[in-house]
Amino acid sequence: MYPYERADKFNTGIRKLGTPDGESYLDLFRKVITQIGNAMGYIRLIRSGGNRCLAEGTCFIPDLTQVKKLKEISENETFNDISKKATDSLMKNLENLTDNFENTTEYFKLLVKGFLTHFRNPNNLHLKNFYIIVPPLTINFVEHSLTCKERLFKKNKANSAFTDDGFALGLAYIIELLDQENHLNSLHWFESVQKKFSLEIANIDKQISLSNNDDRKLKQTLTLSEKRISSFKREFKLLEYSYCSARLFFQT
Repeated sequence: MYPYERADKFNTGIRKLGTPDGESYLDLFRKVITQIGNAMGYIRLIRSGGNRCLAEGTCFIPDLTQVKKLKEISENETFNDISKKATDSLMKNLENLTDNFENTTEYFKLLVKGFLTHFRNPNNLHLKNFYIIVPPLTINFVEHSLTCKERLFKKNKANSAFTDDGFALGLAYIIELLDQENHLNSLHWFESVQKKFSLEIANIDKQISLSNNDDRKLKQTLTLSEKRISSFKREFKLLEYSYCSARLFFQT
């Protein structure tokens, strides 16, 4: 399993190469990935909205399977010019609704196909080891996510947020483009994180049980530490769930 300490050391060390606005290059990288994921989420939102609009329109058609048969019947009938135009207009609208409703275009897969050759181009050979930077990237994201959630309880709620799934979706998209899912899985990163935090929580519980009942300050410090570690553990688990769910969008 990929050691948590190694990823944390990278996340901390890269801050020394900070930018003038106080952010590290890993922060900027995380933002780019999040923006990619948010753009893809917007595409899915538009697609879902279109499907709902079509579903609401087709609910007035008694039988979608009989639209073509209805067209044949109308062509065999003799109508005057006004009725003919009205019939043609109706059939055109019905065909448009049914064709779009039955359209199963997977836009995520089209986006993968469109950028696949560019990402796997020999000129971008440096992306071959992209999966190695995922562990420190996830630590950076979890720290950012917890900071945003803490701001919800403050008077100044600027840059606060209770959820952010753009990073998970963007990360899943890039991993798919680079065909590095197996490489990332080989790190067993999320298992390593959960194992580390579970061990730390167990050690703290042991210290609390062995501590003197009169030492309130020590117990208070240990309790706060356990609460902080539990928050990190839970946030990593949520990120793992979001990432695994996002991976489903790209599976054939």
